[in-house]
Amino acid sequence: MAAHLVRSLPDSDDWMYELKLDGYRALLIKNGLQVQLRSRNDKDLTRMYPAITAAGLKVNAAQAVIDGEIVVLDEDGCPSFQALQHRGEHPRHTVVFYAFDVLHVDGRGLTGEPLEVRRARLPDLVHGKVLRISEELPGTAAQVIAAVKRMGLEGVVAKRRGSLYEPGERSRDWLKLKLENQQEFVIGGYRPDGESSIDALLVGYYEGKDLRFAGKVRAGLVPHSRRELAAKLAPLRSPQCPFSDLPSGKSRWGGGVTADQMHEMSWIKPEVVAQIRFAEWTAEGRLRHAAYLGLRFDKVASDVRREA
Repeated sequence: MAAHLVRSLPDSDDWMYELKLDGYRALLIKNGLQVQLRSRNDKDLTRMYPAITAAGLKVNAAQAVIDGEIVVLDEDGCPSFQALQHRGEHPRHTVVFYAFDVLHVDGRGLTGEPLEVRRARLPDLVHGKVLRISEELPGTAAQVIAAVKRMGLEGVVAKRRGSLYEPGERSRDWLKLKLENQQEFVIGGYRPDGESSIDALLVGYYEGKDLRFAGKVRAGLVPHSRRELAAKLAPLRSPQCPFSDLPSGKSRWGGGVTADQMHEMSWIKPEVVAQIRFAEWTAEGRLRHAAYLGLRFDKVASDVRREA
């Protein structure tokens, strides 16, 4: 079940609020002595996060399916998507799984139960430092938004009380408000910097079957990420530009790719998804002040759309 993106949140006792966590959405599935972590596109993340897998064995049920978010907390205790790329290798980073819903317990499906009934099962199932509960945030919508802004966190999710779980649906019973502009984009090419590094990524989003160009991204590409990306993208090289609207005219913010610049770019098959933060969309439909945050392993490229 996915949340619908909105520009404002409903302010009513009919809604509860949670943090929008900056991580990978996943299902934790326990079946006896076996635990799996599955991403929203059904990728197996079990071996990538052994601490969560081990903690999953302590779930207080023989069988359970728990919905949540894999998050890395930095030294200040804040979710960090960039730290998640390195799976908490920093000694002061902590890998955790924040549970916010439960779909199945010991042979009983719960998706047809109201939200409050499902969430009431979590305290009995989840405990410890690695498996945590995404707690309800107290206060009005305005108070919650103000508090989350002060903490510098990504956003807020509102969920309608009494709502049922709708697998595979982007429901208006779950709403998400982003307090900073960031979303996933498809990498369709890059400007090389020598043979083994990248100067800038070329990213876009799908509109129907067309991959639309959103802009060049250079900020956030530190030396090691430039090399890692070059190694990952090189096998996907393609002679064909995947963007339907390139070449373009020169952008006011330098975000276009002119016909003269096309030969400078390396094109790839549009299969890799990156998380990008940006200041705003320009009138030309380009990203302004875009910065690379990391790759997304939990999103399918063909599902990426412009969100705002």
